[in-house]
Amino acid sequence: MAAIVRSMGLQDWAQIIVLSILWGGSFFFIGVAVTDMHPLTIVFSRVSLAAVALVVAVRLMRLPMPLRVDWWWPLAVMSILNNVIPWTMITWAQTQIPGGLAAIFNATTPFFTVIIANSFTTDEKLTTGKIAGVLIGLCGVIVMIGPSALSGLGAALFAQIAVVAACVSYGFSGVFARRLHDRPPLALAAGQMVCSTLFMIGPMLVFGRPWTTPMPGLPSVLSILGLGLFSTAVAYFLVFRILRSAGATNFSLVTFLLPVTAIILGAAFLGERLGVEAFVGMALIGLGLAAIDGRPAAAITRRALEMR
Repeated sequence: MAAIVRSMGLQDWAQIIVLSILWGGSFFFIGVAVTDMHPLTIVFSRVSLAAVALVVAVRLMRLPMPLRVDWWWPLAVMSILNNVIPWTMITWAQTQIPGGLAAIFNATTPFFTVIIANSFTTDEKLTTGKIAGVLIGLCGVIVMIGPSALSGLGAALFAQIAVVAACVSYGFSGVFARRLHDRPPLALAAGQMVCSTLFMIGPMLVFGRPWTTPMPGLPSVLSILGLGLFSTAVAYFLVFRILRSAGATNFSLVTFLLPVTAIILGAAFLGERLGVEAFVGMALIGLGLAAIDGRPAAAITRRALEMR
């Protein structure tokens, strides 16, 4: 089925920009919190805060969240693929690499989604443009990893691989989410966060052991609040608004803006600096995303025909 491309108004663009700031800001919040807190404690705090906020919103809006196994087991799978695995990977990775670099790698999610969708769906097969986009984007990843892969399997290399693995998990979650189209989006998000909270309790207590670490400082506490309430709960609310008003294809444009936000915040407040290879890789990822989307090439072709 062909994707329907909708035109976007100023409100849609404003929401996409705000969402990119919220999601890009998550890398900044994590960068602050990892100085005081274990990665698993950060993830647990993030999902539990978001769960409380979203469940309250669901109750206020009187949306259904029935206590049935058939309603909750898909949410459990989604929480593992969309929250538990990727957020744990990315949070740990940021103990080794800058948030801006993690955000650039995170922008490769559409490439893996395209590949996974081709394998597990019947209506989202690879096209020439998508294949070209995937290859260009993967070249961007290779450029960013660069010589570090040849200098031994260090923590930074494993951290970069962890973010790529998180993107693969996001790809599987995007395909799996197709079966949940008949559920209220906000209730779906709330259910995911509730399941994620339950899944994270054990690992956080066993490995995070928060009682053995000093009380986090005020910057870390504020970062956790920002991560859970703004970069997760409010961000999910905006996601559903954008999907409803602008469509999934236009929504994917937010991917272009995330690294920019993360790099600016990391450089301004955390002193993070990225090498030239990171920006070259980001440019290749952007070119790959444009090839997958197809609209920029179509617009250029249409413009060339009009000028004849």
